Amino acid sequence: MIMKKNSTIYIAGHRGMVGSAIYRKLAAEGFNNIIARTSAELDLRDQVQVALFFEQEKPEYVFLAAAKVGGIMANNTYRAEFLHDNLQIQNNIIHSAYLNGVKKLMFLGSSCIYPKMAPQPLKEEYLLTGPLEPTNEPYAIAKIAGIKMCDAYRSQYGCNFISVMPTNLYGYNDNYHPQNSHVLPALIRRFHEAKQNNTPAVTIWGTGTPRREFLFADDLADACFYLMQNYDEEGLINIGTGEDISIKELALLIKNIVGYHGEIVFDTEKPDGTPRKLMDVGKLHSRGWKHTVELEDGIKAAYIDFLTKYNAHALPVG
Repeated sequence: MIMKKNSTIYIAGHRGMVGSAIYRKLAAEGFNNIIARTSAELDLRDQVQVALFFEQEKPEYVFLAAAKVGGIMANNTYRAEFLHDNLQIQNNIIHSAYLNGVKKLMFLGSSCIYPKMAPQPLKEEYLLTGPLEPTNEPYAIAKIAGIKMCDAYRSQYGCNFISVMPTNLYGYNDNYHPQNSHVLPALIRRFHEAKQNNTPAVTIWGTGTPRREFLFADDLADACFYLMQNYDEEGLINIGTGEDISIKELALLIKNIVGYHGEIVFDTEKPDGTPRKLMDVGKLHSRGWKHTVELEDGIKAAYIDFLTKYNAHALPVG
């Protein structure tokens, strides 16, 4: 199912890091009929609002990138909201997409859907083979429900709804909230503020030994565009680099890019989360797509974006 330049395309979550990257990609490719709504204009948790929106706008293609997201602390603190809000958002959009004859929908999940102790790298078939990481279990369960919902509507109604599972993401329009952000943007902000304030040391949660994979959001958008045009299967497909780095190595890399000269201290009393999370991207590579932005270059671009927002006082202060 190939999108045309004038196809009506709805991006749910267009102001977030992922949705905005997909918007930039589509615009750069010449697509000129993109629909977007802010959360103030359309509350995706509200079934009536979403149903009315789909009835009026009749999108042909949908990128479901809207979600309530956050790092370890946010996931563990707002457990009810992470489960409730994400279920509401995806239930409303997927069902309305079916009712209004959407030609194709892409549901964006997360690598946290995989069991905490799953073998590495993470293959798509490891889904539901073991217990989840407790700190982000509510978010993971919501995302698993989204995958299964897409498959159920495909099986029962013949809907061309696909699911993609991105690895850890970073890039333009990231969330740099002091408490609720993911590890990479959180480290960018903390090292920058430590540099500004001449703080002698930066403390990081955990041991520094867990390994994580990071994908630049614009690379994800490129993969999503490619898969929307070339992939029509049930189940899920991983999107990542197939390469990982320890949190300690990541911290040293960001420290160097930011130009901070103090010490790094690891608070081993705090949780590490999953020991390792690396995606098996063989399925994606076999379909002809590979990432192009390497980690150091991506972090440099993200830091420039951070500085623009930080200097304009456009970031949350906690």
